[in-house]
Amino acid sequence: MAARFHPGRFHVDGFILVLLATVAVATVFPARGEAVDVLRWVVVAAIALLFFLYGARMHPREAVRGLTHWRLHLTILAFTFVVFPLVGLALRPLVAPTFGTSLYVGVLFTCLLPSTVQSSIAFTSMARGNVAGAVVSASVSNLLGVVVTPLLALALLTTSGDVHISASSIVTIVLEILVPFLVGQAARPLVAGVLSRHARPTKLVDRGSIVLVVYSAFGEGVREGIWSKVDWWQILALIAGAAVIVAVMLSSTRWVARRWGFDRADVIAIQFCGTKKSLATGLPIAAVLFTGQPIGLIVLPLMIFHQVQLMICAWLAGRYSRTAPSRDDGVPVVAGPGA
Repeated sequence: MAARFHPGRFHVDGFILVLLATVAVATVFPARGEAVDVLRWVVVAAIALLFFLYGARMHPREAVRGLTHWRLHLTILAFTFVVFPLVGLALRPLVAPTFGTSLYVGVLFTCLLPSTVQSSIAFTSMARGNVAGAVVSASVSNLLGVVVTPLLALALLTTSGDVHISASSIVTIVLEILVPFLVGQAARPLVAGVLSRHARPTKLVDRGSIVLVVYSAFGEGVREGIWSKVDWWQILALIAGAAVIVAVMLSSTRWVARRWGFDRADVIAIQFCGTKKSLATGLPIAAVLFTGQPIGLIVLPLMIFHQVQLMICAWLAGRYSRTAPSRDDGVPVVAGPGA
């Protein structure tokens, strides 16, 4: 879902600017009356279409290539679904009293999400890391996330009393996300060629689905008075907190990977795949999982974290690319934006 990445400098993701504009529109012109029910059904259809396209575009060979490197994948998954949730739980005594329950739920929910796919692979490629390993790990992370994230939310959020998630929410997740993905995998031989020839319209469907979810979420938040519940200093604190979490996780993944004997390429893949959280997967899951909750406040930490992680990882990928090992002819290997 991310725009083109340029190593060596901070990059403001254009799609995030679109999402921020959507938040502004939802703040001024939220759906009201009968339009709310219509919008909810449109969002359901958009989420199903989004995950159908994910399934239709992912070639089974991507899940086979590099699967033998099980230590790499287990390390990344451990950081994604074990270490990150523990970090989210550890932040509760600090975040919940300061920011309130809803924002803390958003912070913890962000920590439960799978890794990004496109940006993880792009940054790993720029930094001259293990791209094949990144493809497999990021893809597996997203596949597991469709099931693991709701289960973790059910266990951690419900037991903490922050939010009530019923079994019907899990069924809805399966019907709106997992089933369309599996149907997409089954239909791949029939539609893969069409999707590859029409990449731009497919990309518009991807982004349009997320824009709809954001508009619906923040429109609901406006009807609930979201902006009267969050102060400017809380926004700044969430940005600073996201930067600290990203920096700590990048350092931790590097230290652990080096201690466990991974080479440079694997260390890079572990860093970029094990420290990022997917906005594209998180927003649809939140839209289904937190029905009836203050979803605008809940997804706000995720939107902030997503942009912060892109900026920091873009800088780090650029640094890695400039210090990449030289080829046999002595010329440094540097990955460009199209790597």
